[in-house]
Amino acid sequence: MERLGFPKRDILVDRVEAARDSQEQAAEQFKDALEQFIAVTGFKGGALQEKYDQLEAEYEQSEARATEVHQRVDGVEDVAEALFNEWEAELDQYTSAPLRRSSVRQLEQTRAQYGQLLRAMKRAEAKMGPVLAAFHDRVLFLKHNLNARAIASLKGSLASIEADIAVLIREMEASIREANRFIDAMNVAPVS
Repeated sequence: MERLGFPKRDILVDRVEAARDSQEQAAEQFKDALEQFIAVTGFKGGALQEKYDQLEAEYEQSEARATEVHQRVDGVEDVAEALFNEWEAELDQYTSAPLRRSSVRQLEQTRAQYGQLLRAMKRAEAKMGPVLAAFHDRVLFLKHNLNARAIASLKGSLASIEADIAVLIREMEASIREANRFIDAMNVAPVS
């Protein structure tokens, strides 16, 4: 886990930054997908297959971003677990009781901050699946019904998709803010 010359603490900060960046990219991708969905529901005629292809591409990109976010969050969990396990194991190596107590407090504080971060990331991650499923349903419906009636029926689901994506974006933004707080805290307080 620990790369030559890079403590787990630094690896954790790097992975949290990567997860945060993935969430930012995913949020942008979901916004782009919503714009395409809105464009299709306002479509007045012409090359409907082209509109479907654009919407399908946005869905696939959104799905890829969601997968990347999931992998990044898993990476954060892996390195955090290794960091905390190592930290706990090293507590017994202290000969100074005051230094040991200080390290225990720091461990507890870092673990609490990490818990907040992980919960925020998991909340945002959990919202992606349902939004992707709803979006995929609409894309699939359009594929099977490439006609004006299909577009008219998609307009009815636009408000629902917009609301779902708005909630997802808010959760992702909260998770990104929590990641930034965690990164700032890790960069201020040196850990064992």
